[in-house]
Amino acid sequence: MAFTGSATALSHLTPRPTKSLDQSNYLSFADANFWDQQYLPEVYEKEIERYGKRTVGGFLRMVGAEMPMASDRVIWSEQGRLHISFDDCTVGTGSTTITFTNTAGGDTGVIKANLLAPGMTIVISNLLSTGVVKARVATSPGNGTITVTPYGAANLNAVTGTGNVKVFVYGSEFAKGSADGGLSKEASFTTFSNKPIILRDKYSVAGSDVAQIGWIEVTTEAGTGGYLWYLKSEHESRLRFEDHLEMAMVEGELDEGTLSGSAGAAGYSGTQGLFSAINSRGLVYGGTDFGGANGLDQFDEILAELDKQGAIEENMLFLDRATSLGIDNMLAQQNSYGTDGTSYGVFDNSADMAINLGFSGFRRGSYDFYKTDWKYLNDATTRGLIGDIEGVLAPAGTSTVYDEQMGKNVSRPFLHVRYRASEADDRRMKSWITGSVGGNYTSAADEMNVHFLSERALCVQAANNFVLLKK
Repeated sequence: MAFTGSATALSHLTPRPTKSLDQSNYLSFADANFWDQQYLPEVYEKEIERYGKRTVGGFLRMVGAEMPMASDRVIWSEQGRLHISFDDCTVGTGSTTITFTNTAGGDTGVIKANLLAPGMTIVISNLLSTGVVKARVATSPGNGTITVTPYGAANLNAVTGTGNVKVFVYGSEFAKGSADGGLSKEASFTTFSNKPIILRDKYSVAGSDVAQIGWIEVTTEAGTGGYLWYLKSEHESRLRFEDHLEMAMVEGELDEGTLSGSAGAAGYSGTQGLFSAINSRGLVYGGTDFGGANGLDQFDEILAELDKQGAIEENMLFLDRATSLGIDNMLAQQNSYGTDGTSYGVFDNSADMAINLGFSGFRRGSYDFYKTDWKYLNDATTRGLIGDIEGVLAPAGTSTVYDEQMGKNVSRPFLHVRYRASEADDRRMKSWITGSVGGNYTSAADEMNVHFLSERALCVQAANNFVLLKK
């Protein structure tokens, strides 16, 4: 077969709509650019989801809520303890006097001693000597000390110690015809606050790129699918910003100080996030090895601490992969069903059908726990990159607190987001377009900018019921 025409000039070649031989679509072997022209890349229309679901949000949607607010700061009050107790007292040898130690928190011994009055009956304990004495407060406190009369003893030798004596009030005793008794005490409470931060981001595209339309079929993180062109990147920018809305509430740090060179001194005081709130006001448990031989004992240590706090019955466990598997192993060790304790938990416990080695919920003591993996702790581009936090135990349900703005007790989820909103502007999640492309003519710039903005803060109420699991 012979063909006419230039063997090197390709400008005359015309692609054919079908795979047919013709001199107008012939590529010559003598053409220096033959390989470039012949081996054009085969382009797949569908984008490959190499990382699966990439978003890490959803944690706050599972355990909290979002509520509007109109101020620069959210303030709430939490109840104090109902009973009176002290854990840093001093008792001398042969003494009937208890001295209340000053603390770094500002509560002097005098202030603490004034919470006790003559007639109160107390339990005195020293764990170092395993001694326990019960006594009646005999005299009014003075200079941070009280004098007691022990029941069945002449002094407090059984509980002698410095800074490690514990005391709590269990009642009172007065003589017949006593004129007065008791001690009027104001209800104790603690006020907490947080402030919202403004988060912003944008996506920009030049006018020339808008004219170059390219389609690609995608599957969104929400499970829907379809074709996108240049706004494919805008779609991902929005998803990333929505993740940042949650990540900022989890990782946020509050810095209202004036330390030179700090963000607070520069006018960016931040906001207190979940991890920061638990570190400062909650419970932190380190060195977990739930899958080990003492895994259940470690978990029971957490339960013992929860008993000292609010003892919320239902709790959620949000864990990284290793800790989640460790709890699975811990629970499996308690199950004696089948060979070596293996639990056949699917298809009516039939060993021939399937083996379920995972647990989504369990009960221990008086507590119910619902366990789930937290993608944020596993993803290699978020906390999974560092791997220092193993999980969070969060109480389910709501708490009753005094709202300073409303002036009354209100029920709120233990964990919830407050965002700025008013009749004029809702800043929960704003989005707007500027530029001169796509029908918007707000500037002379040959581009289109899609802006994102939110202003929000996280409220962690009753943080003493949260547990942060750390390595």
